[in-house]
Amino acid sequence: MPDDPRAYTFGDALAGAAEIVVSGSTPALMAAIRTAAGPRASVVERDLDAAVAAGPYDDVIAIGRHDPDTVAMAGDVVGFRGTINLASSEPLSGPVEIDVGRLHYHYVAWLGTNGLDVSAAYGEARNRAEIRPGGVTVVVGAAGPMGQMHIERALAMTDGPRLVVGVDLDAERLSAARTKLTPVAQARGRELRIDALGREPDALATIVRGLTDGRGADDVIVTAPSGAAVASAAAAMAPDGMLVLFAGVPVGTRVALDLSPVFLHGAQYTGTSGSRIADQALVVTKTMAGELEPRRALAAVGGMETAAEALQALVDGRYPGKIVIFPQLTGLPLTAVADLATDPEIGPLLAPDGSWTSAAERALFARHTRSAVPT
Repeated sequence: MPDDPRAYTFGDALAGAAEIVVSGSTPALMAAIRTAAGPRASVVERDLDAAVAAGPYDDVIAIGRHDPDTVAMAGDVVGFRGTINLASSEPLSGPVEIDVGRLHYHYVAWLGTNGLDVSAAYGEARNRAEIRPGGVTVVVGAAGPMGQMHIERALAMTDGPRLVVGVDLDAERLSAARTKLTPVAQARGRELRIDALGREPDALATIVRGLTDGRGADDVIVTAPSGAAVASAAAAMAPDGMLVLFAGVPVGTRVALDLSPVFLHGAQYTGTSGSRIADQALVVTKTMAGELEPRRALAAVGGMETAAEALQALVDGRYPGKIVIFPQLTGLPLTAVADLATDPEIGPLLAPDGSWTSAAERALFARHTRSAVPT
């Protein structure tokens, strides 16, 4: 708690803690900690080096003004699914290098508050878990299948954003996404912008701020597995925006981010990897109800014999979308859905925008099931 004599309270932030390690405290703050922790918690004072060595911790609370290196250290000593709570009213002196791979794979979350109640950083009132209604959502990596799915979901939300912006470096693949998703936006009465990014570090921020009168995006979803993409996404956020890392950036990828908006304005940096069975069931339910149409992201199909080829195609980025391998079909080469448009039997069964349909799938199954029957 360097250079901050204010009287902080903790509410229920320490409730249930078995052990609390404190470093750099004052007598008044220690008294507040002991009161909030209760008689059963073990409260231990250590210097910073010893406290770091004793980690990892389920939660780390940094109170008052700290230097960026100390804040970075707080992010490193928090454990799996842990939180870092920054409680301060003064901006940091510079950006903080954090391991953004941990946002994705370790579910680490950065929280904060600029008030005196440390517990105010927690809970739904301070931390959103959904796209802001009526806001501006940006999807980075919009040309890929995950990016396309995020855009379609945002467009389909009943209480969704007013503007969805999809950006990518690959202009050719982005064109395919525009063709598929523009009709969705029109049908839902939403505004959609699809833009190719330049290589300049501030290219995304320039586009977004031009569309938002300088405010920035309420939500930025990053589906490109790149530290540079995370940095450019953060620069395009509104002060109280949320960045969701939805791409496999490796653990150990460090990116310098301005974390002051986290405690000054309620900005969020978060991520996710994988899903529960309940999450997958919800996606199926929404698909069956017509709220989502993942078929639009399908770019190629193949039989079981093409599995190895499909994996290599995925690595090479050959198709602008998902590849589905049907293990029950034989004699089906790896084929782009776009190429099936000229097939006299299957082509007419594709959607008007050229995307996959259940009717096309039934025809494909009928053909290759027949071809697999011995004569």
